[in-house]
Amino acid sequence: MKKTEEFTVAFNKEAKAEYEIIETYEAGIVLEGSEVKALRNKQTVSFKDSFVRIENGEAWLYNLYIAPYRYATLKPPDPLRKRKLLLHKREILRLLGKVQQKGFTIIPLRVYFKNGKVKVEIALAKGKKIHDRREELRERDIKRQMERDLKNWR
Repeated sequence: MKKTEEFTVAFNKEAKAEYEIIETYEAGIVLEGSEVKALRNKQTVSFKDSFVRIENGEAWLYNLYIAPYRYATLKPPDPLRKRKLLLHKREILRLLGKVQQKGFTIIPLRVYFKNGKVKVEIALAKGKKIHDRREELRERDIKRQMERDLKNWR
């Protein structure tokens, strides 16, 4: 029997605050051995300024920081190097068509293990404006206040 467990290593917390998520995709990622060991060891992963770019029909993940594995015997790879994403050609072409429209970008949402393989969940996203974020915060505050009032009313 195969394990179908998913184990999330890291999650991009800022993505939902700064972007409106349109579609999500699951992609494999090409890593070196010490990077996989670092992820299994739950070492630091940072999504700060990370994004996906499509070049020559291939998807590449930029600026995803994976802390070097401290027990690596060989020279560890650059923690911010660009990494190839494994997607179907149809998915890449669809993403390329969407990204060429104004305002769309591709961002990583989370890094996780699935069936022993490292996967990255990427999303086609559109950046939120400042007023959109303020409106979202205002709505959340109003909802919280209403729940508080209902609780006190009972």
